[in-house]
Amino acid sequence: MDLRTVCAKGTKYSKGRRIGRGPGSGSGKTSGRGHKGRGARSGASRRAGYEGGQMPIYRRVPKRGFTNARFRTDYTIINIDKLNAFEDGATVDLAAILEAGLASMNTEMLKVLGNGELQKKLTVRAHKCSASAKEKVEAAGGSVEILPAKESWKRAEKSKSQS
Repeated sequence: MDLRTVCAKGTKYSKGRRIGRGPGSGSGKTSGRGHKGRGARSGASRRAGYEGGQMPIYRRVPKRGFTNARFRTDYTIINIDKLNAFEDGATVDLAAILEAGLASMNTEMLKVLGNGELQKKLTVRAHKCSASAKEKVEAAGGSVEILPAKESWKRAEKSKSQS
């Protein structure tokens, strides 16, 4: 701690490096850019993953296998213990969970998992529900209603079963 830092009460930005101010500064002459080459020129910038002309790792590594990332079904997932935030006798669905701020991921489908205990009598409306979650809701005196999948998903399932 020195006098300069004491006087600068909560300044937003620290002072920038002074480049090209002679050999005594530690970054004089070539100003930290080295000698010649692409990085020494004005306007030089490199894209992310650039390895100086060497074959980049994303091209060296073989691409194998299958990924279902484009076609997967995303669920907003919530555990049973979080549902204690609702009033006794409430109907819990995806909209209610998002409104209460219990989940941040807004997808089209809801999945309830059975981690924790439930003390409230609730009507849970979800697209999927684990066996343990269903058991715990019914043990607390509530009920679980499984919502149907969307039409596009039904068609996909139907075409799978026919083939």
